Amino acid sequence: MVESGAERVSDGVHTQPDLADGAPYRLTVVCAGHGAAEIAFTPHDAGSTKSVPCDGSVVFERFTGQNSMRLDVQGKPSATGMITWRINRV
Repeated sequence: MVESGAERVSDGVHTQPDLADGAPYRLTVVCAGHGAAEIAFTPHDAGSTKSVPCDGSVVFERFTGQNSMRLDVQGKPSATGMITWRINRV
């Protein structure tokens, strides 16, 4: 495991993980509550934008590490609950 956490949907996840450039990683996100959240990477070519339903479903996203990468998981309007997340090197 590289990094993990649990946040309120209203706060979201905002992290700049220390990743090896070019290495493969897997992001695991679970949102429990109501509504949905969205995964976004910066720069955008690091990974794809993906919706995460706040129904307890597990969402996986594989991506390639970059030296200066930011990961955000932001709740959509009126979403409530908790987001748990984990980054693993594959």
